[in-house]
Amino acid sequence: MASIFTKIVNGDIPCYKVAETDEFLAFLDVNPNSEGHTLCIPKKEVDKLFDLDEATYNGLMAFSRRVAIAIKKAIPCKRVGMTVIGLEVPHAHVHLIPLHTMDDARFIKKVSLTKEAFQETAKAINKYL
Repeated sequence: MASIFTKIVNGDIPCYKVAETDEFLAFLDVNPNSEGHTLCIPKKEVDKLFDLDEATYNGLMAFSRRVAIAIKKAIPCKRVGMTVIGLEVPHAHVHLIPLHTMDDARFIKKVSLTKEAFQETAKAINKYL
């Protein structure tokens, strides 16, 4: 059964797309720790980050770096944090989170955004890619 992220890649589920290449996709987390919280994924479904082949792993890291730089330019924050947890969706993914305080990195406090706010945030980040 395809993961929710594969369904997003295939267009079966909509997303707030930030960036896309032939191999990778970045989109806003719909349950964000802070505004601009973005997920970067390989389009190829592989459960665990370290099970990716070396080229895909390195490509995902380079893609994530590019997206993180754009997030930092678009979203006022102290820095952009990166984390890989991978327990909630069986599809390798990187969380890029604009950090204001350590609480933003803890996956405890979430922010609520309107559809319009998500769309504007995605556009603002994409502008810097």
